[in-house]
Amino acid sequence: MTYKDGYKFEDLSVGMTHEIEQIITEKDIDLFAEVSGDRNPLHMDEEFAKNTPFGQRIAHGALTASYISSILGNDLPGPGAIFVGLNMRFRRPVFIGSKVIVRVEVTEMQERGNRVTLKVSCNVDGKAAISGEAMVMVPKRDA
Repeated sequence: MTYKDGYKFEDLSVGMTHEIEQIITEKDIDLFAEVSGDRNPLHMDEEFAKNTPFGQRIAHGALTASYISSILGNDLPGPGAIFVGLNMRFRRPVFIGSKVIVRVEVTEMQERGNRVTLKVSCNVDGKAAISGEAMVMVPKRDA
């Protein structure tokens, strides 16, 4: 298996962005519950979820947030980046069938430690479901 080369620290600049779209499926929720062990009936049981403020099943917040990790590890900065921090806020639920627009943007770069800070968001129908900030360490070209 070969892996795409990620960006090196020197190749990044403030303002760079990457965006993906992800449709949340029932299978995604089932698989995430299997891997994480989180079987909260709010995610897994339609009858239970009908009696909540949401009126229906919702995706795990951590499932939605994992799409941020996907971009950081695969695209921007990509392979070789080390995820060191994530500060985020869950703003609204994500339902089965929702199209989630996941976006990251480089907002700050620190030479010391090759640290890159990125604004992160997951939006559904133009509204923030998750917003926050991630920090990664990115290898230099000579490393």
